Amino acid sequence: MFIENETGGLSENQIIKQLKMSIAGQKLNKVLLIPPDITRLNSGAGYLTALYYEMLRGVHVDILPALGTHVPMTRQEQISFFGETIPEDRFLIHDWRDGVVNIGRIPGEFISEVSEGVMTDAMELEISKYLLDESYDLIISIGQVVPHEVVGMANYTKNIVVGCGGSSFISASHMLGAYYGMERLMGLDHSPVRKVFDYAQEHYLSKLNILYVLTVTVTEDEKTDIIGLYISKDREGFNRAVKLSQKLNIIHVEKQIETCVVWLDEREYRSTWLGNKAIYRTRMAIKDGGKLIILAPGLRGFGEDAENDRLIRKYGYVGRNKVIELSKEYKDLHDNLSVAAHLIHGSSDGRFSVTYAPGHLTKDEITGVNFEYVPINNAMAKYNPDKFKPGFNRMEHGEEVYFIENPALGLWKGKL
Repeated sequence: MFIENETGGLSENQIIKQLKMSIAGQKLNKVLLIPPDITRLNSGAGYLTALYYEMLRGVHVDILPALGTHVPMTRQEQISFFGETIPEDRFLIHDWRDGVVNIGRIPGEFISEVSEGVMTDAMELEISKYLLDESYDLIISIGQVVPHEVVGMANYTKNIVVGCGGSSFISASHMLGAYYGMERLMGLDHSPVRKVFDYAQEHYLSKLNILYVLTVTVTEDEKTDIIGLYISKDREGFNRAVKLSQKLNIIHVEKQIETCVVWLDEREYRSTWLGNKAIYRTRMAIKDGGKLIILAPGLRGFGEDAENDRLIRKYGYVGRNKVIELSKEYKDLHDNLSVAAHLIHGSSDGRFSVTYAPGHLTKDEITGVNFEYVPINNAMAKYNPDKFKPGFNRMEHGEEVYFIENPALGLWKGKL
């Protein structure tokens, strides 16, 4: 079931009709919903999750946010994202270190083939123990298709193998994307990482009763519209969503950007683990020698858990080649390759400067991980986001600034 409306988004009636059709005629006693967390604030997934919960009255419904490596949602975040109708005791917490089960292996020969020899080791596939609970009659995976730095285009099986995945597979898949090169895969469908996910679907996930509910959205003036809704148990819905997202969520700027200012909403961005979307979603549009200023009033740390935060502080965003070298030399980084991949994603490799204006971190903390620092009040006074429109702006003193109000909404590419 697929429905699109590029001229104004889908109506609530259209969306409700599609969701009702997706579960019609099934005898359901217990259902597991897997939406993203609040870091996908503009996905429309919180809204869809609340609608499904309402439709499934009389059915036992559990909700497992696809946290991946993110911190669990607070109750206030649950209410902000899903509304007040879903009780707190319906939410499960994904434990990516200890709450997973190994369901198979992606052979090294296959990984070597799809990655052009960049990686050759097999990957152990681990997913949340909750997905293997046979008491669930149906699993509904809900999420947004949008350009992504690791897999090319987010969602579909990524929601399961990463969002509900284990440490080993998350680390290996993220490192595969980082080794292969972000510029070679961002915004594309059949990347090496996606091929690995497709292998997982064909050989292992297809045994589970998973319904994929995918959105393509656009956000303007803080209003998010669901432009496309795709519901299927196979790849067809994802294929269609990819085409629309590539059309709507990849922004082609008319020239390379010299100064880019990115706003990070404090409700969504509290760490550089998330906030560095400002770097990798713009790196294909910023001119060599340019500058990126990141306004981050909610920034409180680097990693989304204590160990990842420690490793980021220890090694810093020092560029692709140096991180690869460090990950071979130091066991703690080698054992946490998702962090190594993150450090690669979060570096401009010296192409342009990255300046953070954080709300809750010190200058020493920011410069200690190899970013430049400016006090948040100074940055806001000079680059007031309320005075910018998305895209190019000419400031009073003559400087041209390209403003992005949320880097999660797309991928920016500039002319060479």
